[in-house]
Amino acid sequence: MSHRADLETQKSNTRKRKRKFRLYAAGVVLTTLLAVYGAYELYFYADMPKLPPKNLLWTLGREPSVRLLDRNGELIATRGPRYGDAVQAGELPAHLIYAFIATEDRRFWEHDGVDRRSLARALIANWRAGEITQGGSTITQQLVKNLFLTPERTMKRKLQEMRLATRLEKQIEKPEILTLYLNRVYLGGRAYGVDAASRRFFGKPAREVNLTEAALLAGLPKAPSDFDPLRYPERAFDRSSDVLAAMLDAGYITPDQKAAAEATPPTIQPPPAEGDPDDADDYGYAFDFAIEEARRLLPNDVPDLVIRTTLDGRLQMEAENAVNQILNEFGEESAAEQASLAALRPDGAILALVGGKSYDISKFNRATQAKRQPGSAFKALVFAAAFENGMTPLSVFVDEPVTIDGWSPTNYGSGFRGPMTLHEAFKQSINTISAQIVRDIGEEKVIELAHRFGIESSLRPLPSIALGSQEVTLLEITGAYAVFANGGFRQPTYIIDEITDTRGETLYARPEFEAQRVYDEELSRQIGGMMRSVVVSGTGRAAAVDGVDVAGKTGTSQIWRDAWFVGFSTEIVAGVWVGNDDDSPMNKVAGGGLPAVIWSRFMTAAHEGVEVEALDVPEPLAASPREQELGSFYASLVSDFSRIEEGDGL
Repeated sequence: MSHRADLETQKSNTRKRKRKFRLYAAGVVLTTLLAVYGAYELYFYADMPKLPPKNLLWTLGREPSVRLLDRNGELIATRGPRYGDAVQAGELPAHLIYAFIATEDRRFWEHDGVDRRSLARALIANWRAGEITQGGSTITQQLVKNLFLTPERTMKRKLQEMRLATRLEKQIEKPEILTLYLNRVYLGGRAYGVDAASRRFFGKPAREVNLTEAALLAGLPKAPSDFDPLRYPERAFDRSSDVLAAMLDAGYITPDQKAAAEATPPTIQPPPAEGDPDDADDYGYAFDFAIEEARRLLPNDVPDLVIRTTLDGRLQMEAENAVNQILNEFGEESAAEQASLAALRPDGAILALVGGKSYDISKFNRATQAKRQPGSAFKALVFAAAFENGMTPLSVFVDEPVTIDGWSPTNYGSGFRGPMTLHEAFKQSINTISAQIVRDIGEEKVIELAHRFGIESSLRPLPSIALGSQEVTLLEITGAYAVFANGGFRQPTYIIDEITDTRGETLYARPEFEAQRVYDEELSRQIGGMMRSVVVSGTGRAAAVDGVDVAGKTGTSQIWRDAWFVGFSTEIVAGVWVGNDDDSPMNKVAGGGLPAVIWSRFMTAAHEGVEVEALDVPEPLAASPREQELGSFYASLVSDFSRIEEGDGL
């Protein structure tokens, strides 16, 4: 009995030892597996990005892009990648959807983000070929790669792509995945998404593409550069035939539809030329200013914007032409290197903005950033303040030597003319009389009126303010002149009507502004009448526009450093500055010279074919003999410019 018991005990102990060993071995294996799995997870997925909230998927990973629209909503310039209108998959033609699914992911509606069958097939094909010939990536994987991952081709990146794809399919529905993909896939030519590519290559939105065009677009993701229809049209058409074959094989189209599509290749838009929306430098100064304003108006930084501006594309082109043509013709002999131009509607909407001769050479905006002395162009505000304080165009002052606090102004061309009315003094830009006005009414009243008219630059109460010795920007003083064009009402200058993102969500809409009366209507008419006399028979004769009633004022700073002409018709208020960035003197360029000629060139083109009403201002007063003499001088100046332009010389 005892021997048998011993044997049983031994067997039991053996079983226990084996069981312990098996448990130990299983523990070792499990621990090893867990360690391997942990190392696997740590190596492959520790740095894997997390899926963001659903509402952030549309903007994730986007490079900043800005589209500039003109006053009519037409695209005039773009910067950065081209993103078209955000379109839902359900809004697109069925053949466009089928083209992408047949080519990129035929089992899109069946898999969970990773098509293991296609992946296995791709692995076998690649092993047989000895190189990568098939990718096996689903549309969801491609979207994940574009949104979250780098383009490197490694096993680690591929595994992260697959895991993120399955997670994304659990977070959002298939139609939204397809919509995101079609709006973000890169299709070449800086175009992201089918709408941007369709507009880029076919000149129309993606909602309007036909079967042939859809096939061409669906063939691009494989190699956008190699199949670029602008550079390699034959390759692109051959690739689109492959797409049509895939659609036929998948049952999406009939043989007749395939044959008809292949028989009618799409018409491709030519590459962008100068002035096309792709060439944003044509609107460089205005573009920069619009972006600055957008950043000021929006509380948060937005990755991509669609800015609908007040710009008029035709007038912008005419403004650039006027600046460049006159500087090219007369700039060198006049020692004038730069010019800027701002044009507004009387209600403050900016129609054109040119900040210099060449945006490519210098991005500095001389219309909005440069503060220069306006010279006698500031006198419109000085005389406006005088009229508010009881003076009239017929008030008589004496042009004679005057000294105010040790300052003694002189006139252009020197000499003094004796008694004259304020109307005549304004027309001939008499400095001594402007100085006497400021002495009599006080500098503070001039400064207060200037700020009321929209001058934001700091102004000091010095006697020389009578001659425009303190610096302002061209846009400021042009906006101030709009008060006269607007019958004494002021509205702030602006360039933006609306800002949206590419999904069409409105981020800013300019509210309605009620015009504010800042000056008496009748006094405004009197100033306007004197400014018309400046053009008819005064220092601004060169600014005349055939068939258009215009008014304005010349301005020239000390030692010929700055020359200005600012004026208006009933339709447009415009200002021109000419000078040098280093503040060096020009070759006796006055406001009635190059600036007036540029202004006239622009305003003539701007009003072509437009019916313009006459200015509602008093008729010009009779010219004195001295005014007639000076008028003849400025008339000869206009004639000289005309002869030079015709190649006859002076």
